[in-house]
Amino acid sequence: MNKIAAVAGLVVVTAFGGTTARDGFDQHEVSEEQYRTLIAQCRYADTSKARAECRAEVKATYRIGEADTSLDCRTYSGVSVCGTLKLSRAERKCAEDSAKQGLPFRRAEVECYVFT
Repeated sequence: MNKIAAVAGLVVVTAFGGTTARDGFDQHEVSEEQYRTLIAQCRYADTSKARAECRAEVKATYRIGEADTSLDCRTYSGVSVCGTLKLSRAERKCAEDSAKQGLPFRRAEVECYVFT
């Protein structure tokens, strides 16, 4: 009977998008430095709402653990970022224009995210 109740409980939790006790939901493990970089890069989002959403997304998506060597971390003009940047329309245009003028796209993306 207890086994049936446990399985039923697991099915209900899974069906409603709940978490398991093992490690919360499927958070991506990154090093402490990578996590700090992900949180810090949120300060460059365009609005206070976007900054808050960025921080909430990082906290929901990542957890500190082993470094992720596949996470795209880079530093340009003294600013470090990791992962995919959510660029505004103006930042995207800036990055595309800069890349057309010969700046490597990854650098253009970071510089436009930070300075636009």
